[in-house]
Amino acid sequence: MSADHSDTFRHHDSTHGSSEARDLVWLPIPPEEIDGLPDTLEYAHWDGGEDFPTDPARCAFYCVPYMKPPQVCTRPLPAMANLRVVQTLTAGIDHIKPALADLAPGVRLCNARGVHDASTAELALALILASLRGIPDFVRGQDAEEWRSGFRPALADKSVLIVGYGAIGSAIEDRLVPFECERVARVARSPRTTERGPVHPIDALPRLLPEADVVVLVTPLTEATRGLAGAEFLSRMKDGALLVNVARGGVVDTKALLTELESGRLRAALDVTDPEPLPAGHPLWHAPGVLISPHVGGPTSAFLPRAKRLLRDQLHRYARGESLAHLVATTG
Repeated sequence: MSADHSDTFRHHDSTHGSSEARDLVWLPIPPEEIDGLPDTLEYAHWDGGEDFPTDPARCAFYCVPYMKPPQVCTRPLPAMANLRVVQTLTAGIDHIKPALADLAPGVRLCNARGVHDASTAELALALILASLRGIPDFVRGQDAEEWRSGFRPALADKSVLIVGYGAIGSAIEDRLVPFECERVARVARSPRTTERGPVHPIDALPRLLPEADVVVLVTPLTEATRGLAGAEFLSRMKDGALLVNVARGGVVDTKALLTELESGRLRAALDVTDPEPLPAGHPLWHAPGVLISPHVGGPTSAFLPRAKRLLRDQLHRYARGESLAHLVATTG
C-alpha cells in the first residue's frame, strides 16, 4: 500500500479550519473533473490501481471503479473500517454485493440507476435491428466482397416483450415507439400500471412468451433471476423469435440457449454472456443466428456526464445528511 497522499485531490473549504476532519471520498473519476462537488468533504482519486491513494481505513464514501473486475473493486473493502457508503456506477450490483457481508452494520449500498438508461436502451435497439435486418451477414458479405441481398424481417408489426421493466426497460420502450411495433408487453418482479399499459408479474411469462417475436431481457441478476431464461422459458418462445440479453449473462442458461440456436428455432443477440468474457473456442461464438457484443451497454460517450451528475447529487445529499438516492441494500 502506498503512503497516505490524502492532501492530493483535497478540496479546501474556506469556512472550515484545516484541523477539522472531513469525511473522505474515494472517486474513480478525478474529483477536479466533477464541477460543483461539496467542499465540506475530502476527495481522493482511485480507479483500481495497485496503490491506494490514502489509507482505506479513512474512507467514508467509496465509489467503486467502473468496468473493473470484481476482485479489483472489492480489494480495499476489508480495510475500510470507517466506511458508510458504497456507490456503484452500474445499475447491477452483483459484482459488489457479496463483499458487503464482511462490512460493519449500517453501510449503505447505492447503485447508478439512470446513468446507463440511454446507452443500454440504444444498444438494445441496435441489437434488435441488426439481428432482424441481417447486419452481421452484410458485414461478412462486405468482407468477402459479396452482394448479399434478400428479404429480411422488419421490427414494424412485431410483438416485443420486455422482461425487467425498470428504468432501462422503460427507456427501451421509449425508443420502440417510432418503429410501429404491434405490441409491447412488460414484465417485472411486481405488477403495476404505467401510462403505456400494464406491467405483468413474472408468473405471466408462460402466457406472454409464445406471443412475442422479440424478447428483451433487462432484469437484474439475483438468485430469483439466475437461469430465468432456461430450457422451459426458451421452449415457450415462438419459432423464429429473437432473444436479446442486455441484462447479465447469468440470467440465461447458456447450454439451453445453445440447444435452441443450434436447432435453428431461435435467434439471439447478446451483450452479456455466461461465462464472461466469452472464452475463445466457446460454441456460442459460432452458433447459428447469434450476434454477440462484448458487454458494451454502458460504456459510451453518454456515461461520463451522467455519472458526474449522479456523484455530484449523491455527495451533496451525503454532505447534508439527507437520504441517499438509489439505495438498494444496507449491511447488518
